[in-house]
Amino acid sequence: MFWIFAVAIALISALLAALPLLVRRQEHNDAVGPNDAEVYRDQLSEIGRDEQSGLIDREAALQARAEVGRRLIAADRATPLGDRSAGAASTIALAAFLCLILPAGGLALYARMGVPEASDFPLQARFNSPDPDANILIRRAELRLEEHPEDGRGWEVLAPIYLANGRVTDAVAAWRNAIKTLGPDARRYGGLAETLVVANQGQVTAETREAFAKVLELVPGDPRARFYLALADGQDGKLDEALAKLEALKKDSPADAPWIGVTDDQIARIRSQQQEQARAPGNPTEEDVAAASELSDDDRAQMIRTMVESLDSRLKDDPDNIEGWKRLIRSYSTLQQPDKAGEALQRGLAVFPADSENGKALIALGRELGVSEEGRTE
Repeated sequence: MFWIFAVAIALISALLAALPLLVRRQEHNDAVGPNDAEVYRDQLSEIGRDEQSGLIDREAALQARAEVGRRLIAADRATPLGDRSAGAASTIALAAFLCLILPAGGLALYARMGVPEASDFPLQARFNSPDPDANILIRRAELRLEEHPEDGRGWEVLAPIYLANGRVTDAVAAWRNAIKTLGPDARRYGGLAETLVVANQGQVTAETREAFAKVLELVPGDPRARFYLALADGQDGKLDEALAKLEALKKDSPADAPWIGVTDDQIARIRSQQQEQARAPGNPTEEDVAAASELSDDDRAQMIRTMVESLDSRLKDDPDNIEGWKRLIRSYSTLQQPDKAGEALQRGLAVFPADSENGKALIALGRELGVSEEGRTE
């Protein structure tokens, strides 16, 4: 029974594929046939007879002969016998290949390598199989947790599996459920925090920072938490604090610790940012700070606005300064000017694309401050 259906489906599919070729060839033959040239030759003879009998004059006969002659030449060129034969042969060969050779080859290959005698394997049978695949195992666990959501151990086991399969949002929810049902634990908070980092494309958000802080409360000195909290300071623009934490982590770690390499990379990156920040426009001098301390509140606010506007203006001439854009966005947000903060975020993303490291940092800063690219407070 299987082979009957297989052969029938293969032949029908091949015919449907070949039919347009045959129809198109027939339409071509109908449009320009071999009899067209004979018709035009008869018309030339008829024009000669009309001229001899006096029905048309010599000038009209010449014009008519020229037009019919043009059509005759076009017909002869459009339907040469050799081309028609070659075209028909190639079309027939292709149709035969699609209708006969290709299906036969496919069936022969399946007969050799396939398993036509294999029985159906419905979903329920796969669920009950003694050797299920990973997706079935995950679904089994999900069905059990739907019935027993208080099974914190189940959520704890499922969370890293979700993350390994790219289901980051589900992994975050699973870690939260595990913490809710099983209580505080360094492994659970660490798993949640690292999953949040993945979910936020490498940015350490406020929730992520809080989770890593919980890890340090439970396991003081945890290197993973110390590393990510240092990165959080760097992303917030606190480069000195970030660098001090990373250098302290390196000092407290064995020389062959697996995180030494990535720690060195981040130290180098932050030092580079510090050099860039040193040339960032709009940095107040010691004289500016001393002068601001002697001003009234209104004058001090006006001085800040002037410095921010100066920073904004200088970034137009030096747009490649990421620290300047961060400072500008934060400054406008502090001044309660969300429209300008959103505009600054949009302009910064025009310089640093959203999928770049600097672009992600600007987006994360905007989210932290509640500012969107359109300037709305979220």
